[in-house]
Amino acid sequence: MNRNVFYALIAAALFGASTPFAKLLVADDAPVMLAGLLYLGSGIGLALIRFTRDRGWQSPNLAAAEWPWLLGAILCGGVLGPVALLIGLNHTTGSTASLLLNLEAVLTAVIAWVVFGESADKRIVLGMVAIVLGGITLSWQTDVDANSNWLGPLLIALACLCWAIDNNLTRKVSASDALFIASIKGFIAGSVNCMLALLLGLSLPTGLVVTATMTLGLIGYGLSLVLFVLALRGLGTARTGAYFSTAPFIGAAISVVLLGETTGKLFWLAACLMAVGVWIHLTEHHEHEHHHEPLDHDHSHTHDIHHQHIHDFVWDGQEAHVHRHVHAEVTHKHPHYPDIHHRHTH
Repeated sequence: MNRNVFYALIAAALFGASTPFAKLLVADDAPVMLAGLLYLGSGIGLALIRFTRDRGWQSPNLAAAEWPWLLGAILCGGVLGPVALLIGLNHTTGSTASLLLNLEAVLTAVIAWVVFGESADKRIVLGMVAIVLGGITLSWQTDVDANSNWLGPLLIALACLCWAIDNNLTRKVSASDALFIASIKGFIAGSVNCMLALLLGLSLPTGLVVTATMTLGLIGYGLSLVLFVLALRGLGTARTGAYFSTAPFIGAAISVVLLGETTGKLFWLAACLMAVGVWIHLTEHHEHEHHHEPLDHDHSHTHDIHHQHIHDFVWDGQEAHVHRHVHAEVTHKHPHYPDIHHRHTH
């Protein structure tokens, strides 16, 4: 398995698992506070990990042109998305919300293909359709709330659009330090949600619950987001989003084991659809002659067919290393994904 596919699937597993565990920690009447603490745990925890790894504060070395992409991603995904979702949930049913949340994967792929020109062959589209149909099947319920209106679905769809934009903008900076990207997004999203919770009159849970919730946020949101960014770096936005959309099934499967929830035919149908979609993506073979324009950037790499530069420092020739380097213009042919070195159009 391509390691970037592994990153995307583990990211989905961690995020999917966080939902049933969160149900054990915080009452259902405090979703805003729960979201804030989960995001804060992610942001603070990842910042401490990065501080320890680097033995102090290190600049993320983002290029000036990359900051607008990151700030736009934080605004859309960390601020506007959660707020739109939380307001929308007050005006619609849980089943409708679950169905609409499947829009994120679709909108992510559409924006990647239409706006950013990411490659999309028939197998990728077919795999995406199978995975999304699995998500819709999994979340399908028949309960109806007479108090629901058009505002709730519209706001939830808006939240999905915000997260889809976030995913695509984050891809533009995915070559940078994944720990920094994930930690700053988590910290800002957590701060916004906690402030919103306090404004709504909610109080903090007990110290033990706060600690447990923030720890869960570090694992289920923080580490998941780090792996998501790494997957974006190697797979592109649409494919990463497709793999990540298996998270609801993973969460539901864990709920069956952890919470003793029952399953029906729709659960197993959803599992089959998602498995087919993932298999279609795993067996993708994308190869053609393509042209690389000169590229100057900074990311962790080893010397492969795209990295044959020399160094002005001592290097043993084996270990992954990070420094700004220039890719010469070249035309060649080999199997590839729409990663940070293959953003050409087709």
